[in-house]
Amino acid sequence: MRKWIVLGIVAVLVVGTFIGLDVAATRAGRRMNGVHPGPPYTPTKRGAALHSQLFITDLHADPLLWNRDLNERSKDGQVDVPRLLEGNVSLQIFSVVTKTPKHMNTERNDDTTDDVQLLAFAQRWPPSAWFSLKARALYQARKLEDLAEDSDGKLVFMRTRAELEQFLIERQKDRNKVGALLSLEGMHALEGKVEAVDDLYAAGFRMLGFAHFFDNEVSGSAHGMKKEGLTELGRAVVKRMEERGMTLDLAHSSRKTFEDVLAIATRPVVVSHSGVRGTCDNNRNLSDSQLRAIARNGGVVGIGYWSTATCGKDAKAIARAIRYAVSVAGLEHVGLGSDFDGAVTTPFDTAGLVEVTDALIAEGFGEGEIRKIAGENVLRVLRANLPAQ
Repeated sequence: MRKWIVLGIVAVLVVGTFIGLDVAATRAGRRMNGVHPGPPYTPTKRGAALHSQLFITDLHADPLLWNRDLNERSKDGQVDVPRLLEGNVSLQIFSVVTKTPKHMNTERNDDTTDDVQLLAFAQRWPPSAWFSLKARALYQARKLEDLAEDSDGKLVFMRTRAELEQFLIERQKDRNKVGALLSLEGMHALEGKVEAVDDLYAAGFRMLGFAHFFDNEVSGSAHGMKKEGLTELGRAVVKRMEERGMTLDLAHSSRKTFEDVLAIATRPVVVSHSGVRGTCDNNRNLSDSQLRAIARNGGVVGIGYWSTATCGKDAKAIARAIRYAVSVAGLEHVGLGSDFDGAVTTPFDTAGLVEVTDALIAEGFGEGEIRKIAGENVLRVLRANLPAQ
């Protein structure tokens, strides 16, 4: 009898601990992904009319990291399917985060700490994901697949150019749909093996970022300790990705990695979420020479919405960064990359994207130019890179 009493007490303590951790994780997500000032959004008539006609692509958002049902509208975070539809987002690229350092900053981070491990434990991810970065990536890929299956056709998970083209046809008939592609933020999740690219491809990943906030076995990070370039493994990864039809993402990459990748890339690349030093000079953002290099490659830079990207706290600052990027790289090479739910505070959630459209109009962009920035430029890159079938 005493044994069963002890086991019962232990069980209660374990359950209580998990509930407490889950609550803590929810509060952390709410605190780290704020919206200020947020709704209500009051667009101009011209902005609302144009926005409703746009094909909008967001190159980068991280909601898969958090334990929210993205098929339900939430007061927490910045992205879910109902708000994507309300914001008229046509295509959302869902990025997967597998490891972040404690006290994350834009200048120097090592790889000795792992806040995502704590989050994985608190949110009751499978035990395999507690200790394996690749397992965390594959778990989040399954989350997206399950979300699409449970969305009643509103979220369409795509893997090929043929699926993309079919989605474009379907969305012309029914705008109550949003397309989804899967991306990885940082190749530390490869765990030092080029073969892991194949595993991620099989799970649906079609874009891989070289680095996040620390250096890894593939490449240096702009925020790492050494900030070196591509390794031999990195060169093999580039080759394998291009063979597979996966887009190379240079967000967070060191300057040397940036140069090394563009020296050997044979397809358009992206910088999924960034700012530009011309309007916000810090280590997180792209220089003019980097913008020109992306243009020569035929790629696209996604301008982000958070203050480190724009040095502002409203849509006007985003539009100023876009104007500057267009002036340097050219209209064909600039897009949108929110970093929603990526531990950033933004002036609106995805339901409020009309604020960007209004700001672009106020910045002097024409309708055709806004269409390209909103999504057509990214669509061109995806059509060039995705596997046919």
